[in-house]
Amino acid sequence: MDIFLAFVGAAAASAFGFDLFRDARRRPRPHIVAYGVGITMFALATWGLFFSLWLGWGPVSYKVFYLFGAVLNVPYLALGSVYLVIGRKTGRAFTGPVIAFTLIALLMVLPAKLHAIGDGLIPEAKEIFLVGGPRVLAIMSGAVAGTLLFALALLSAFRFWRKNRSIVWGNGLIAAGTLAAASGGSAFAKWGYSQLFVISLPAAALLIWAGYRVASGERGVLLPKPESVTAAP
Repeated sequence: MDIFLAFVGAAAASAFGFDLFRDARRRPRPHIVAYGVGITMFALATWGLFFSLWLGWGPVSYKVFYLFGAVLNVPYLALGSVYLVIGRKTGRAFTGPVIAFTLIALLMVLPAKLHAIGDGLIPEAKEIFLVGGPRVLAIMSGAVAGTLLFALALLSAFRFWRKNRSIVWGNGLIAAGTLAAASGGSAFAKWGYSQLFVISLPAAALLIWAGYRVASGERGVLLPKPESVTAAP
């Protein structure tokens, strides 16, 4: 069942990433690119989980899974929502800190020394990393991005409730999916709840993709009509 859930999450995230970059190529917009980067990271992490559950864990596969699945993907999804709901000026202001966080995460996770990785569903980070820095990054990523996504969902509901309800419901689903990914990663990093993390991966991918489709419709919020969504970037 765990391998199946990982496969579903990886396949959904891969298809969604292709969908996003196809739209970005057709009509480039920063929020679509940010979502695409976040979902691509999500797909890489989930494929890493799938193959590791199937073939066994190793230091490289664990770091790739942890870096892209528990640390970096959610900030980029949150960045996409900042661009989408608030605007390009604020999005550009958030881009620098997200890139800086990415560099810090790369420098902390990739060279980190690990304990021996045994068998099991997902080896707990507190038992694998010799230092606690990578776990702190995952907890911070989930907490900050989760709070930001919740606030943006409320802002979206307030701003677009009378103008376009599909934007509200779509952003709500995107927020729910991102919160699922954030809470799953944080719970895994803080308490070692690996089963919850596995369940959160396909749930997050499917919720975010559903939100994208609900909000976009024919053209919609991610490819908005200028006359109908004046507040969108």
